[in-house]
Amino acid sequence: MPKNKDFKRLTRSRMKKTGESYTSARAQLLAKGDNSPEPADFAALTGMSDEAVRKATGCTWERWVYGLDRKNAASLPHREIAQLVHDEYEISGWWAQTVTVGYERIKGLREIGQRRDGSYEANKSKTFPVPVGRLYRAFSVSRARKRWLPGVELTVRKATPEKSMRITWQDGSSVDLYFATKGEAKSSVAIQHRKLPRQDEVAKMKEFWAGRLAALGDLLEPK
Repeated sequence: MPKNKDFKRLTRSRMKKTGESYTSARAQLLAKGDNSPEPADFAALTGMSDEAVRKATGCTWERWVYGLDRKNAASLPHREIAQLVHDEYEISGWWAQTVTVGYERIKGLREIGQRRDGSYEANKSKTFPVPVGRLYRAFSVSRARKRWLPGVELTVRKATPEKSMRITWQDGSSVDLYFATKGEAKSSVAIQHRKLPRQDEVAKMKEFWAGRLAALGDLLEPK
């Protein structure tokens, strides 16, 4: 723990000297070879508990940092890190993205809700008591979608049935959807609303998606 306190002290000292944000100062120190924060900080930095990531991927955040550091992943673009996680560690698409984003946050390359390009994103997911095909159609079929997502103009750029969709939102931001089977009559959707211009948009869109997914849940609930 003293090592972690020393690192935070160095970060704050650099902030005073340079006027950088905490995240930027921390990233610069890490780039110079300073060690990553203690594992106790990983859950706070990533926004996800060690137990959750271990259950889904088989590794804790500490193990992911160790493995990806050995590949010098912090020097790679986001897409290449995600591809590395997917190919070498056989982690599925959504969790490959989750591990990559968590790693980038731990290494100081982005804040929670922020992407590597400086824009922000809101994430939301929900599980429904229906097969994945029915859940997918609630998003892909315009008439069905308007029942729970009214008044929204969007363009579907790419769709892989029952797997994923990429959407351009009415304000030009981007929405990525990932569908997963959770059982014979159970499925989930994970939403990444990307290219938000400001941090305050993150909470706003999370609240929006929470409300819309709740409305979808009411429609899909078995009668």
